[in-house]
Amino acid sequence: MAVDLSPAPGEKRILLEHLGVQGIRRISVYESKGGYNALKKILEKKLSPDQVIEAVKGSGIRGRGGAGFPTGLKWNFVPKDQSKPHYLLCNADESEPGTFKDRVILEHLPHMMIEGMIIGAYAVQAKKSYVYIRGEYTYATKIVEEAIKEAYRAGYLGKNILGSGFDHDMFVHRGAGAYICGEETGLISSLEGKKGWPKLKPPFPAVEGYLKCPTVVNNVETLAAVPWIINNGDKAYSGIGTEKSTGTKLWSVSGDVVRQGVFEVECGASFQTLLEDCCRGMKDGRKLKAVIPGGSSAPILTAAEAMDMTLDYESIASKGSMLGSGGMIILDETRDLVQVLKNLSEFYHDESCGQCTPCREGTGWLMKILHSFTEKQARPIDLELLKTTSNNMIGRTICVLADSIAMPVLSYIEKFPEEFDRYLSESSGQSSLSEKLQAKELL
Repeated sequence: MAVDLSPAPGEKRILLEHLGVQGIRRISVYESKGGYNALKKILEKKLSPDQVIEAVKGSGIRGRGGAGFPTGLKWNFVPKDQSKPHYLLCNADESEPGTFKDRVILEHLPHMMIEGMIIGAYAVQAKKSYVYIRGEYTYATKIVEEAIKEAYRAGYLGKNILGSGFDHDMFVHRGAGAYICGEETGLISSLEGKKGWPKLKPPFPAVEGYLKCPTVVNNVETLAAVPWIINNGDKAYSGIGTEKSTGTKLWSVSGDVVRQGVFEVECGASFQTLLEDCCRGMKDGRKLKAVIPGGSSAPILTAAEAMDMTLDYESIASKGSMLGSGGMIILDETRDLVQVLKNLSEFYHDESCGQCTPCREGTGWLMKILHSFTEKQARPIDLELLKTTSNNMIGRTICVLADSIAMPVLSYIEKFPEEFDRYLSESSGQSSLSEKLQAKELL
């Protein structure tokens, strides 16, 4: 089945302007559409690294991988001295359930990401960069590797790029299927050949990262936006969106809508724009029940909350959730949310690296308790155990994987208590989970 890459009503395409152009993944076609002009502008005009950083800071762009940290500020944290090598890492380990936006860039617009990486490397004075790509993205990996070869042949990578004196080499590193390596310090550990365990911060990667050297880790979408910012100016980018959420955002939309896919929407646009214009409304005319706005780790929203929000960091946060990676999952009135949550708990339990006890043990208990609900063996006390276990996980681990299931659990219980009550009313009450937890004095 062919993927529909055509623009949808309601989109504002900046990154995806040339998506669907025949052969756009090839460097000759990309150049014909203005590709690598941003890099040429920087090197031919001899813009300093600080000038590039200031342009990115002025644009207001925030990291598109989940945290939403200002990109220019992150670049500015890298020490200016060259006593150690500097590195730039592109986080293409896109593994969050509900998220697939980066895959579109990797498979269709690889040179846009590569150009952004070279510009970012110039800004932080990195001589080497790595694309850390999800192991399951075999097809995307081949495309990116070929695009990098083309960039070398065209003189955009290697020694003395475009006669500027700037040298830069780029490599691809495939992950091995571990979700935890999407966390930047876990990614760095994996790239170093170690177990992909996250590390405590500080020190932050910008000061001590890959091989204990200053390192910047940016998301695919973030880096892909950089050429547009350089070509059009920081004011042009900051003039799009809202004051604190500038530019556009790629949304991976899945679930019970007529048209699923990746849509580029101006920050601050209404949720209705995405649902009705881009996705053509709910499938089979059913009613909207709930929305997971930022990937599976985002707390769930009711239909009323979703219909009242705009697509920016602040509005979604005000509803008690987060924009995250922009992996929006839309659920209709037929969906059993306890089943949905149980499925998510299995994923996070499986993907916990096991380093931190609250995560290693807590994800397992949440999964077991939720199984007792779906198997109709839960007791009322098990609902309290879900809350207690979740609260004992949040903020108590090195990375936020524990929070990524604990916070959704609490939001599902708060927003949709009737879903759990229904299972309790149908339950045989044979669960022994509460007794096990009490025996361990965890209750």
